[in-house]
Amino acid sequence: MLAKFFIERPVLANVIALLTMLLGFVAIFTLPVSQYPPITPPTVQVTTRYPGANAKTLINTVALPIEQQVNGVENMLYMQSTSTNDGNYTLTVTFKVGTDLDFAQVLVQNRVAAALASLPDAVQNNGVVTKKKSTAILQIIALTSDDPRFDSLFLSNYASIRMRDVLARLPGVGDVNIFGIGQYSMRIWLNPQQLLARSLTPSDVMNAIRQQSQEVAAGQVGTPPASRGQDFQLTVNVPGALSDVTEFEDIIVKTDQAAGGSRAITRVRDVARVELGAQTYSQSFTMDGKPAAGLAIFQLPEANALDVAQAVQAKVAEMARDFP
Repeated sequence: MLAKFFIERPVLANVIALLTMLLGFVAIFTLPVSQYPPITPPTVQVTTRYPGANAKTLINTVALPIEQQVNGVENMLYMQSTSTNDGNYTLTVTFKVGTDLDFAQVLVQNRVAAALASLPDAVQNNGVVTKKKSTAILQIIALTSDDPRFDSLFLSNYASIRMRDVLARLPGVGDVNIFGIGQYSMRIWLNPQQLLARSLTPSDVMNAIRQQSQEVAAGQVGTPPASRGQDFQLTVNVPGALSDVTEFEDIIVKTDQAAGGSRAITRVRDVARVELGAQTYSQSFTMDGKPAAGLAIFQLPEANALDVAQAVQAKVAEMARDFP
């Protein structure tokens, strides 16, 4: 009956068809475009790091307290966690389709905050990060160099301090992960025989380094109330955190009373080898067999994938003018 109505009125049918085509043509320029249709459940990710811990230790000391608190958060479908042998922990909480991600992030963050008191001190010092981001990598940017001076460690460290924060501020970018050896770090290789001969333990060396390599407030000279004739107020600057290999080698670990009343001083170089290397060697990144570094771009769940990719590529082309 409906078909007969339009057959008898062909002009009306043509007008409706043309109007539909016109609306479709206009919608081409206004409809959002996404790499994947928005039918996947939104996710919130919780990440932290426990230096020196293996996967089993992470499960018992980090994963268990956090997941016990996060479990059952409002509109949650399921959660999945990963604990690695290099001390990295990742928890992905998946919510129902249509859930407000900002509200879900706040809920997860509140649950994680309740578990902080149960986490080891090293984890609390590193912090537990809760953020909303897509679980799929939008694109990967690779940094390479033909100059042997710029190895994978240099490239990944350069990407970490010069590029990650800039790219993370772009609209639609949820997170930027660095693939490579990692950042520079001062590595202390202890000699067990030398420690035993001096009755020292690894914690003694760690405490000495921690106490003698830190930023401290030295105060000021000439602050009120000052004596008569004090015309200037000066800020005292003292050496803070150490940054050179020789400075770490000179750290005093222990002093002993030697024969004749003199003192025997044990420094880090007496019980360990110090070098400037990578924070961790648990991962590597190569491109065409050459050492390289990679930046993995994650988009926000509600962002336009094509716009985010184009913005990232434009920003990288702009930063490339300042590359070494």
